[in-house]
Amino acid sequence: MTKLWKWSGAGNLFVVIDGRDGGSVPDIQRLCREHGTDGLMVLRESASGRDFAMEFYNPDGSSGMMCGNGGRCIAAFADMLGIKPADGGVFHFDAPDGVHTAEILQRPANPETGEWTVRLGMIDVNGITEYPDGLFLNTGTRHFVKFVPDVEAIVIEAEALPIRHDPRFAPEGTNVNFVQTCPVVKIRTFEKGVEGETAACGTGITASAIACRYKGITPASESADGRIAYRLQARESTLSVDFIQKKKDAFSDVFLTGPARILAE
Repeated sequence: MTKLWKWSGAGNLFVVIDGRDGGSVPDIQRLCREHGTDGLMVLRESASGRDFAMEFYNPDGSSGMMCGNGGRCIAAFADMLGIKPADGGVFHFDAPDGVHTAEILQRPANPETGEWTVRLGMIDVNGITEYPDGLFLNTGTRHFVKFVPDVEAIVIEAEALPIRHDPRFAPEGTNVNFVQTCPVVKIRTFEKGVEGETAACGTGITASAIACRYKGITPASESADGRIAYRLQARESTLSVDFIQKKKDAFSDVFLTGPARILAE
């Protein structure tokens, strides 16, 4: 595992490695620091016979959680490597929080300069904890969502750190999302493991869209069959989240759609 790629998922940056040879994971903290990324991913052979497996590591070396933007990037990476979905259309892959799907909606004519669009299946959400200051839920990793009038007015580290380390969420802690709903839904996220703000967070954007629905905030669209869709503006990109609401705090068939791009090898 010597060749490295650098990928961007809506501004969320990753070192990505083809680890199908079974080699050991390199120095995660050093590589993330040297390449200025928000995490490191390794594409592995799936032990369960699915199309591939995704390993994800934060810059501090921690693992065991899902990364939504990373999931889109690793699916695009698999497509770039020539891996074909076993069912002929949609990838099925193993990730830290279970099995995910990924559909390539658009691929670039030139991988070095173009952009993939990937529709990523996320886990179901069953249960939201409501606090006076926000909502807590798990979309593959733990997220706290706080609604604010103006995300640009937030001093993010000062306001996020007390929540990230709040005893309510000990010992794991939580990611913290600040969400503005008018005139458009905008989000800023402080990610644990990165210990700072990232340009986008896929699981955080998913959590924020679900939190919007839970609070009765009007979606971008709602279809006749009950599929609800939100468009959320991160620091560098706009992403889409759609789902079925089964009851007030239960959501299924959750999808995150957005861009993935190679920055460098």
